[in-house]
Amino acid sequence: MTTTEHDRDGHLDPTLYRTPADAVAAPPESLAYVAGFDPAGERPDALFTVVTDPQSPAYGRVAARVELPDRGNELHHFGWNACSSALAHPGHHHAARRYLIVPGLRSSRLHVLDTVPDPAHPRLVKVVEAGELAARAGYSRPHTLHCGPDGVFLSCLGGADGADGPGGVALLDHETFDVLRAWETERGPQRLAYDVWWHLRQNIAVTSEWGSPSMIEDGLVPELLLDRRYGHAVHFWDLESGRHLQRVDLGDENQMVLELRPSHDPEATWGFVNTVVDVEDLSASVWLWTRENGEFTVRKVITLPAEPARAEDLPPALRPFGAVPPLITDIDLSVDDRWLYVSAWGTGDLLQYDVSDPLRPRRTAAVRLGGIAGRQTHPAEPDVPLSGGSQMVELSRDGRRVYVTNSLYAAWDEQFYPEGIDPWMVKLDADTSGGGLGVDGGFFPHGSDFGGLRVHQTRLEGGDASSDSYCYRR
Repeated sequence: MTTTEHDRDGHLDPTLYRTPADAVAAPPESLAYVAGFDPAGERPDALFTVVTDPQSPAYGRVAARVELPDRGNELHHFGWNACSSALAHPGHHHAARRYLIVPGLRSSRLHVLDTVPDPAHPRLVKVVEAGELAARAGYSRPHTLHCGPDGVFLSCLGGADGADGPGGVALLDHETFDVLRAWETERGPQRLAYDVWWHLRQNIAVTSEWGSPSMIEDGLVPELLLDRRYGHAVHFWDLESGRHLQRVDLGDENQMVLELRPSHDPEATWGFVNTVVDVEDLSASVWLWTRENGEFTVRKVITLPAEPARAEDLPPALRPFGAVPPLITDIDLSVDDRWLYVSAWGTGDLLQYDVSDPLRPRRTAAVRLGGIAGRQTHPAEPDVPLSGGSQMVELSRDGRRVYVTNSLYAAWDEQFYPEGIDPWMVKLDADTSGGGLGVDGGFFPHGSDFGGLRVHQTRLEGGDASSDSYCYRR
């Protein structure tokens, strides 16, 4: 692995931003990277490069794909080796947003791809096998990663060799990507894992809960859901030491606590997290955490109710209920901390909220794409109902472009969309003054564009709203 031109010249990578305002003002992304996977595990998964520059003749098209050399990975979440937080923590000798670290949620392998010298055509440069993750950190089923103090933080759902836990966070070397160790030193009551994020300047880490490998890998287990066995708590930690500080239970009716979106303001100690389903009424919700007198509290600020539906429009698992649960599976907070996007995979809705007052979100726009019962269409093909629904959502640094894909996790896809999921990626234009969303009819890679692989998370060239933390306010 070699250094970038910026490293050799002694200059910082310009995509490492001192402040949120610097990130917003930076040039827009011209490329998006999208993880694709074969749900059957028979073909190689791939990382796709999609052109997002509207001046390019290839706008909205897949420019390249990097196939992995192995099978059965199920690419899910992935991230950069370095982000803006590298400006204020040790460990990077040549900090540059250059390598994409791509975990396989089912295989527990990590694939490292180099975006230099040609960002449109990344190259696979390293594979970290599941055995290394198990032997050195005691974990499996890697899920989410962020560049942070002491190394790259990698949340993992399972214990060594796929055991049911406890799940937690592994540390990777910033530059070699070797697995170093488990991050936690005092775990306390934490057992289930999902996401990890932090308030860097306050030395606070936050983790959330989904389920252990046996709870997720073959699909949603109804008995576990009704027994309220999936995750329903948020955990707060000492970031430097890995010591557990506080567990906040959201109520065991609120099952599956997933995406953590802390404020981008480095002086703030609040953020949003979502729950997938309330087992009492099938609603879904978004919660706000805040710190008061040294203690964290978490309160519900958004509720999406279930929608009545005809039994014939529902998959077998939902027919007894006669309703479509919203199933909030992703959220994203704009870099200026004003706009929150909520993705309801069950109904297909992508919702925009003004969160200028985080305690009182105000809905400003909604667009429905696909959905279990509605099967809404895209302007590019108005006669073809979309399969799947709005799922993973990524937001540009300036907040003006929203990218959405439609697959959750293979086994769960089959339960809620048994007719199958044809892959698609949608771009929406956002009004960042008063609110509003519109689908870009000229941007619609789908189906054979992705070689039939389903698509999950998107990362943007130069960074995006969900992968950066900032060190300075101004």
